[in-house]
Amino acid sequence: MSMSKRSEPEKTHMPQRQQHPSFMRIDKQERQQQPKDQSFQAQDVCKQQKMGSFPVPDEIALRIASLLEVWDLCALACCCRCWKELCGSDCLWESLAKKRWASLEFSDESESESSSSTAIRRPKDKGWRPFYGEVHDHKAASAALVIDYVEKCSIYGSLEVAQYQRAIEDLHVMRFGYEDVVLLLLKPSLSVQINLLGLHYCMNWLKVPVKCVVKELRIRKLAERRVCVKWWTLGKWSNGYGIRMNDELHSHQFTLLDVALARAEEVLAVLYRGAIHEVLRVQITVAKPSSTPSSSLRIF
Repeated sequence: MSMSKRSEPEKTHMPQRQQHPSFMRIDKQERQQQPKDQSFQAQDVCKQQKMGSFPVPDEIALRIASLLEVWDLCALACCCRCWKELCGSDCLWESLAKKRWASLEFSDESESESSSSTAIRRPKDKGWRPFYGEVHDHKAASAALVIDYVEKCSIYGSLEVAQYQRAIEDLHVMRFGYEDVVLLLLKPSLSVQINLLGLHYCMNWLKVPVKCVVKELRIRKLAERRVCVKWWTLGKWSNGYGIRMNDELHSHQFTLLDVALARAEEVLAVLYRGAIHEVLRVQITVAKPSSTPSSSLRIF
């Protein structure tokens, strides 16, 4: 009986002695791998701290941000706190402000004596990013006044050329830039008269390259919007009879893309000159689908 009691524990422990070394080897490998992974993570954290928490040096990160436009820069600032701080740098927003409003003069309050009276002064305690937002809001309010004026004048569907020229003159006095026109006037939600107004201003006053204008029209899906310009010319006198012929109506229909590609130079010349000399009246209306591209009619 004593022999059987001694042999039973040996039988039960033998399988555990055979399996135990394999489990020990696995645990040992896991223990050896864990310190290595932790050491690599610690090295990465140290590297990120040395580089300012960016995957690249600060100078390169700032260079990348300086190549972005306003909307892309704002999107990049939403990635993390480090990018938010870098994308709010004054050097970036100062460059964006001077690029967008190249015709404007900016100065700090400390430079008020040396700057001109027309310069836009930036308070000392205000950074360039909030200052950029203030100037943009001011331009948006000015554009709203022009849009409201044009809409009231064209409430019955047509806009007189004198009103059209006054609106363009207002844009010139307000010193609108190309980006101001693109963001505030070249919108599908606005009337085609306002789109034509902004397009005409960009081409004749700002001298924007045709390639840039065509690109924006296609991006904003305005290229195929149609507009109709009508003008009345004074009837000519018949030779030898002392009788003046009837006044003549000219009606030209074209797209905004035609204006950008200089396919409607005659119409733009009429809009630029206005109702002078032989031209009695000029109207800008929305083109009807059934109307012909261009025509001339005698008025009896």
